[in-house]
Parts: sequence; C-alpha cells; structure tokens
Amino acid sequence: MGLAGGVLTAVLALPRANETAVLALSRGEGEPPVTIPRDPAREAARRELSKRMYHENDPGLLERALNAFWEWVDKLFSAASSATPGGALGLLVVALVAVAVIGALWWRLGTPRRGPTSAAPLFDDRPRSAAEHRAAAEAHAAQGHWNQAVQERMRAIVRSLEERALLDPRPGRTADEAAAEAGRTLPAHTDRLRAAARDFDDVTYGGRTAGSETYQRLSQLDRDLERTRPVLASSTHSTAHNARQGAAE
Repeated sequence: MGLAGGVLTAVLALPRANETAVLALSRGEGEPPVTIPRDPAREAARRELSKRMYHENDPGLLERALNAFWEWVDKLFSAASSATPGGALGLLVVALVAVAVIGALWWRLGTPRRGPTSAAPLFDDRPRSAAEHRAAAEAHAAQGHWNQAVQERMRAIVRSLEERALLDPRPGRTADEAAAEAGRTLPAHTDRLRAAARDFDDVTYGGRTAGSETYQRLSQLDRDLERTRPVLASSTHSTAHNARQGAAE
C-alpha cells in the first residue's frame, strides 16, 4: 500500500472528535510509523480522491442530464397521479378523454385554413415606374431568380395600366384586385390577368417556386397589354345602344 492509500485508509478511520489526533501509518515491519496531523491528512485524502482513476466510471454530463430529466418526469407524474382521483389509472383516463376531445374537435372543425393569399398590397416600397419594374424583372430573370422576376413583372403590368389611366393609382391594391379592375377595361385579357395575379400570389404568399415559363407568360402578357386598346364604358354603351336601335328598325 502506498503513502496515499495509507492516508486514505487512516482518514476514514479517524475519530471526528479529536482535532489534534495524529495518524499512525505502517511503513513496514521494523520501520517507525509516520504521523500526519488531521487537517493535512484530510487534504491529502481529498487530493487522492480527486484523481482521474477514481472517476473513470462516473456518468457523463449527458447521462447525468438525462437522469435528472427522467427523475423530474417521474416526480411530475407522481404528483399528478396523487392529485387525480384514482391515482395513475385516473390520470390515464383523463389523458384519454383529452385526446378524444381534441380528435373530435379536429374532425368537426377540420384542418385550420389560411386566410386569403393576397392580403398584402402589391407595392410595398417607394413608387417606381413601369420601366423600372421591367428593368428589375429582367435583372432577376438574367440571374435565374424567377420568383422575384415574376413579382416585378406583375408590378410592371399594374404600374403600366396606372400610367395609361386604365387603373386609378391606389395604395394598398392587391394583385387580385388589380386584375379584376383591369379586366373590365381589357376584357379580352381578363383570364390572363387573373392567371398572372394567381402566379404572383403563389410565389409571394403561397410558398411556391416559379420557373422561366411563368415569367415568360407574364412578360408576353405585359407586351400584349401595351398594344391593346381599352374598351371604355361609353363606347360599350354606344355599341349596345346602336345594336338595339338597329334591331328595332
């Protein structure tokens, strides 16, 4: 047995009441004992026990954390079962009833639905011209950023209609509202305008990804609208009136 082992053995057997006691360690037959005061012996034992060899089998940090967590869960369930009539069985019944209620509500109400997809305004920054929106769209398309290209092209379409006085400039207008309003003066393109608004909503609010085909479709619509003459309400009324007058004659 080494000196440290002897110190540890002696400290464990040391009387606590005697603060001035000394340790007698055997160093072998015929050799005088070694005497160590109580406090140095205690410090020597503490240093000995702090060595790695005594802690090789101690649980790691993760294992200690898991053990503490499961102890907490066990105490929580023990407290819940003691507070519930019927103990653990009563707690199980309460849990099953809660699950059944949640399932019934889910079946009755269905999956929560999202609100309207086009709730945000079409333009969210400083006013820019249709030409500026087209330039931004082309820049995004050149880099393959199709979502941003589709957004900017739709903004270019709406801004162009506002610049031509086919739409009244109105802050907060959504893509769906712009398509519906533009369709009344450009009836030949109503379906394409609505499809463009849906494409804008899909990439902006629906989490979908656009491709080059979507962008080319909006670009072609933009060019076609530039060459289209609007159908004004007065001309439509005059045409209908002439048609009715001719039929009466």
